[in-house]
Order: sequence, then C-alpha cells, then structure tokens
Amino acid sequence: MQGEKNNGFDVLYHNMKHGQISSKELTDFIRERSTIEEAYARSMTKLAKSAGNFSQLGTFAPVWDVFKTSTEKLASCHMELVRKLQELIKEVQKYVDEQAKAHKKTKEEVASTLEAVQNIQTISQALQKSKEIYNAKTVEQERLRKEGATQRDVDKAGVKAKKATETYKSYVEKYATAKSDFEQKMAETAQKFQDIEESHILHMKEIIQAYAQSVDETHIQIGEVHNEFVRNIENTSVESLIQKLAESKGTGKERPGKPPPSYIIKSVCVVCEYCLYNSFYSSSDSEDEEEPRKFHVQIKPVQPNNGTHQNRATIDELKASIGNIILSPCICTCLYFFPVHVPVGTFYTKHVFLHVVPVPNRPTTPLTAGTLVPPPRPSSRPKLPAGKLTGINEIARPFSPPKMSASPPPTAPLARAESSSSLSSNASLSAANTPTVGTSRGPSPVTLASQDALPIAVAFTESVNAYFKGADPTKCIVKITGDMTLSFPMGIIKVFTTNPSPAVLSFKLKNTSRLEQILPNQQLLYSDPSQSDSDSKDFWFNMQALTSYLRKASDQNPSASYYNVDILKYQVLSDGIHSTPLNLAVYWKCTSSTTDLRLDYRYNPDSMNCPGPLTNVQILASVDGGVTSMQSLPNAIWNAEQNKCLWKLSDISEKSENEGAESLRAKFELSNGPSNPSTLAVQFMNEGTTLSGVDMELQGTGYRLSLNKKRFATGMQYACCSL
Repeated sequence: MQGEKNNGFDVLYHNMKHGQISSKELTDFIRERSTIEEAYARSMTKLAKSAGNFSQLGTFAPVWDVFKTSTEKLASCHMELVRKLQELIKEVQKYVDEQAKAHKKTKEEVASTLEAVQNIQTISQALQKSKEIYNAKTVEQERLRKEGATQRDVDKAGVKAKKATETYKSYVEKYATAKSDFEQKMAETAQKFQDIEESHILHMKEIIQAYAQSVDETHIQIGEVHNEFVRNIENTSVESLIQKLAESKGTGKERPGKPPPSYIIKSVCVVCEYCLYNSFYSSSDSEDEEEPRKFHVQIKPVQPNNGTHQNRATIDELKASIGNIILSPCICTCLYFFPVHVPVGTFYTKHVFLHVVPVPNRPTTPLTAGTLVPPPRPSSRPKLPAGKLTGINEIARPFSPPKMSASPPPTAPLARAESSSSLSSNASLSAANTPTVGTSRGPSPVTLASQDALPIAVAFTESVNAYFKGADPTKCIVKITGDMTLSFPMGIIKVFTTNPSPAVLSFKLKNTSRLEQILPNQQLLYSDPSQSDSDSKDFWFNMQALTSYLRKASDQNPSASYYNVDILKYQVLSDGIHSTPLNLAVYWKCTSSTTDLRLDYRYNPDSMNCPGPLTNVQILASVDGGVTSMQSLPNAIWNAEQNKCLWKLSDISEKSENEGAESLRAKFELSNGPSNPSTLAVQFMNEGTTLSGVDMELQGTGYRLSLNKKRFATGMQYACCSL
C-alpha cells in the first residue's frame, strides 16, 4: 500500500498471474523429463534385444541372458518413472486449470479494490494539480500587492487565490475519504493475495516432492536391479558355464566303440504305483535292425543275511541282462523304493519291477544357434521339410513370443481365463504361484509321473468388439479375436528334462473354417501348410523349444505349480450383427430442457456355439447439457462429476423375460440443453462357451486333457450410437 503512485495492487495482481506461468513451466519441465526417460527406456529395450540376438555359441553364451534380463528390468524401471511422471503431469495440469478458475474468481472479487486504487490515483493527481494552482495564485496576489499594482488588479488576484484555495481544500477532503477507502480495501485484498501465494507455493512444493519421490523410487529400483545383476554374475561360475556347454553340446557319455542298444525303461514301485520314465539312445543310425526284443526283469528284494556273494551275483546278472543302463534316482516319496544305479557298483532296491524295452535308434541332427529344426512328426502324418514356418502376417493384436534365449516373464496363471475381468492377453510364457486350474482334476506334482498320460489344460478366451449405428443392422461393425493357452503342471518339466526324446505333443484345432486368420506361436509350433481339411488344422510342438521354455519358467519361479504358454491367436469370421451376443439399438430425443434416451437390446443365442447367459452386464451413457435430475427404468446410477449414467443388469439369457429382449429408458432434466447424443458403451462376459466354436483335440498318445476352459467377453469397444 506504500508509495506515491499506489502501485502495490498492480504488483500483487501480476505476481498472482506469474504463479500460473510458473505452474505451466513446471508442467513443461516434468514433461521434458518424461520424454527423456522414455527415450532412454526405449534405447535400453533396444539394447536388451541386441543382447538377445548376440551369438549363442560358446561357453559365454548364457551370460547374455543375464545381460538381457537386467537391461530389460532397467528399461522397465525407467518406463515406470515415465508412467509416474505422466500421472504427475495430469495433476499439475489439473492444478493449472483450477488455478486459472481461482484467479478469474479473485479478479472479480477485487474489482472494487481496483476501483478504489484508480479513484485515489485520480484524486491524487487532481490534488497535486490544485495545490500547484493554489500556490501560483497566492504568489501572484502577493506579488501584485508588493509591486503597488492597482487595487482592482489586487482584488481580482485575490478572488482567483480564494477560488484556488477552496478547490485545493475540496481535493484534500476527497483525498482523505479516498485514502481511507483505499487502505481498507487494499488491506483486505493484500491478505487475499498473500493467501493465494501461500497456497500456490505449498501446492508447488507438494508437486516437487511427488516428483522427487518418483525419481527416488526409480533410483532405488535401479539399484536393486544392479545388485541383482552383480549377484547373478557372481553366481555364474566357470564350472556352471562349462557344465551348461557340456549339457547342450555334449556328443555322448560313452566312449567311442560299438554303440550300445537303445532302451526305454519303465520302473515301477509296487508299493505306491509310482512310475519313472527314462530313455536312452545310442549313436547307431542303423535302421535295418530286427524287431526290438522285449525283456521283463524282476528284481527281488535283497535279504539281510544273503551275504556279499549273492548281492554281487545279482548285480552281475542284471548287467548281463540289460547291458549298460543307468536308471535315474527315484523322486518317489515312498520309503520302500530306493534309487537303482546300474552298473556303477551299488544296488539298493525293494519291491521293484523293471520293464526294459529296446527301441530302434533315431538319427540325431545337431541344432545350430537360432535355428529350430522340426522334430519327426507322429507316424500317422508325413514329415515336413525344415524351413520357414507358415502363418499370417497381421492380426488385431500382433503375437510376438519371446525368443528362446530370453527368460520368460512371469504373468498370470491359466485361471485368468476364468476369473480375470481384464480382457487383454499377454503373448508370453507365464508361471503361476497358485494351481487354480486343474487342481481338482489333474494329478498333483508329486504323483504326476505315475500316470501313463501326462495331463495338460487348455483355455480359449475370445474378445468381441462391435459398433452399432442406430437400428440399422447392416451398419454394425464386428470383430472377434481369440487366444488359445495351454497349461502344464510343474512335474511335467522333470519328465521332459530327464527324457532326451519325450513323446511329441500334437493336437488338432477343430472348426477352423469359422476362423479368418490363425497366428501360431512359431517359436513352439509346427504345422503342415498342405493340409486339405478346411475345418481342422494339425499342430505339433517343437519339444526341445517347449522344454527350454518350461525349464526357464521353472528356474525363474520354482515354486509355481503350473506354467502357461500362449500358443496361438486367431480372428473369427464375422457375419455382422448376427455374430454379436447382444444386439443393440439406441434412440435419442434432445430438446433444450429435456433429453429422452432409450436403448433396445436383444439376446442372440445364435451367435454362440453353446448358448449361455451373459453376466456382469453394464451399460454406460454420457449425457451433457447440465443434467439436474434423472428418471430411469430400470434404475440407473447417475455420476454428476462425469455426467454419466450406469445400468447394471442381471444375467441375460433365453430364460430372461421376453427371451432377453428388453429396453432401457431414461429421462434427463437439463439446465443448459440441448444434449449432444453420445456413444453408449456396453460390457458383459460369458463363462463356458465361445463365439467361434473352435476346439482342440489331442493327437497320439502320452498326453491327456485334464481341463478345457472356454469364455468370451466384450473387448475394448462394444458400443452403440444413433445415426
């Protein structure tokens, strides 16, 4: 309030406006930091991919997995910071908008103070001018009197001096009144400006603290990733690298010479019906051998008082009967079944039967780095030459499975197809901590090997996107996509890893004539492009790649009970509105004071392979125009902040009233109409069936299907608008 020109108000007001500029500049700063972090994260992701593409030859090759995993985690840390900064930018932008509204309101509130400032400035100028005139007239009168001017001139000057005196006195009184009003209003306004500035500075400090916390959390995460990298490198010993090289590139465990016969051994404990499979192959490539001989050897329990001589004879007899065979240690928990080591010199066993079957030798083909060579197909199908795998070039959500050298990231279990409300699907190998699928039907991990057929589970998850325009069915746009996921129990990994050549897992995808596109996981699956059956398609696994994937998943999460693999994606042939489970038509009637909304819906069982109820049905509509009240049938929930109404409906099926054909109605009273017709969003789901009817059937032996789960739900967009 101090100073001759009373400019304090102007200084405080512009200082308030500068606060808004500071807020915008802080937004720009955080946005630029976010851009830098995102660019860095993308560069780190690119670097991780480069590490994954480095040579997989040599003893050092496994170390690149450590580099790749660590670099991916670093990229993830920086992307997480980007996400936090983006959220912070939204908060700052919201504050900027609120700040602008507050400043506008403050400007209106201090308008009277501005008038007082302008008034005192005007009066001050007039007072100063009248003072100058008063002094001039008084001096002039006195000069005439001293110089002996005529009385008439002196009197005339006296009149002018008196008038100037009265004018000056009047402005002095006006200034006193204006000054009092100015000081009162300016004191109130100055306090208001101070409150605004204090609040602004506190809010800016909170934003900076949130920014600093996000950066600090990222630095902590980066430090943890680095420490993990150091530990992994320290734990990667020279011996382990050489051992991995020996396991992956080893040419055999026997010295060169006459190749021993090949055997498949089935060891059975008669106390617990526990089975252990193992198989060994010789290096012989002869294919003209006689029909394999079959042996049945019964090993009797060792008696305590039989003496060393009888034990030695038993070992010698076993050597002579079955040759150089090594049976892996038993993983059975039965106390009556002990490991058998033949012919290393020890023999401890009780109640054990060995079933030894020689099998023909198979020629082996070494795998080069980065190359997937198709294994022999089941005998019922012709062999395919190795080469580029066929597939489609594009689909709604591209499938890009991780490379064999990459550690599979842990994601949700197969149960996501049962309980998850999110319809997105990550195309990756996944591991679960809880056996939520197959636990009641599939065998436990401990007794998995006791079954001749290994259990697997399958889930089909489909997503339907549709856009309805008015009530014209020809204008309905529909797109349906699906995912197929297989789930493997933990125990199957040991079966795969202890068997150099496990049974090939193959299956037939049925009802493929209803599919427009199929995108298999080409890292794991093979198929025959020459198949003539248009309604089915045969696939079989690269067992070496599958075993590698599952082993890496187990190493990353050894406590998991099940491991999921996304094996293919597909797009379903659409027949417009006939392919949608719920047909929609919306009608709007908008006036300046009211808006009437009606949505007609009809359950369409013909769209489903096996009609089932639509659950969790929700319909959301946005209504602008300043809604003051709403009436709806059935009752809907109105959100005044978002200007949206929400219907939550019970299950819709053929058993519903009118066989699932109903209408939603709502009337809105407006204060600022008319409304603009908006697009209605709809969501629902179904458990137990699919829209495509696609299914799978296992081929060959060695595996059984313990669970076949099917579901579909609305995708990112299932909406309806008026024409």
